[in-house]
Amino acid sequence: MVRAFVSVGSNINPAENVERAIRLLAREVRVRGISTVYLSEAEGRPEQPQYYNCVVEIETELPPRKLKFEVLRGIEEALGRKRSDDKFAARTIDLDLIIYDELAMNTEDLTLPDPDITRRQFIAVPLHELAPDLALPGSGLRIEEAAKALSHPAITMLESYTKHLRKEILHERKQ
Repeated sequence: MVRAFVSVGSNINPAENVERAIRLLAREVRVRGISTVYLSEAEGRPEQPQYYNCVVEIETELPPRKLKFEVLRGIEEALGRKRSDDKFAARTIDLDLIIYDELAMNTEDLTLPDPDITRRQFIAVPLHELAPDLALPGSGLRIEEAAKALSHPAITMLESYTKHLRKEILHERKQ
């Protein structure tokens, strides 16, 4: 089994779509942890609704390409994600494979670890929460350093929603 991390984001019916996405993900892989869910401004589009963002820790036997292009993209499609050339478009769900064990790779359609970890607070902070001792594969940069370096824009914890997700999804897994 491989330890991996998936970032989750939504700004169209986010409370519903984040939960649905993680539930669908749990059917395909073992969900080991769910970070705090954060509310953040829509990057590049301040007029859009705010995003719910979190990171999910998983265990899987799937290779990274299959995980990204079949499982994660399949969940996005099932939840109505419409991809366009507008990288800042609102979305029902956005699932990205950000860490896959110790793998460092850079191809045309898959880069691991995801470079957005060091650029986006709403990815670095929840990843640090789940894996405080993590060193990013390939660079050795500590996730703690990456998270501390990203202090703006401010993100807000959604504590009751996070508690609900963990209770509903992680509790189901234990039964």
